[in-house]
Amino acid sequence: MPKSIHSSDYTRLKRLLRDVRLEKGLTQSELAEKLVFPQSRVSKVERGERRLDLVELQDWCRALGISLTTFVRRFQSITRKS
Repeated sequence: MPKSIHSSDYTRLKRLLRDVRLEKGLTQSELAEKLVFPQSRVSKVERGERRLDLVELQDWCRALGISLTTFVRRFQSITRKS
């Protein structure tokens, strides 16, 4: 199984992160402010230039107001469809 940030599953993960942010009505800058880091970091993650580890993903979920469990379920539902 490839570990590339260019895999189809990683592309889906990036899209889901962006989609949840937009669903919550947040800009990249607003999310970055909640996470206490620069907007460029949010952009790099959403573009696939920077990967998140599990602890960071949990922080993102908290900032987005979604549980990690819910986020993972959504991710699983979109990866099962392909």
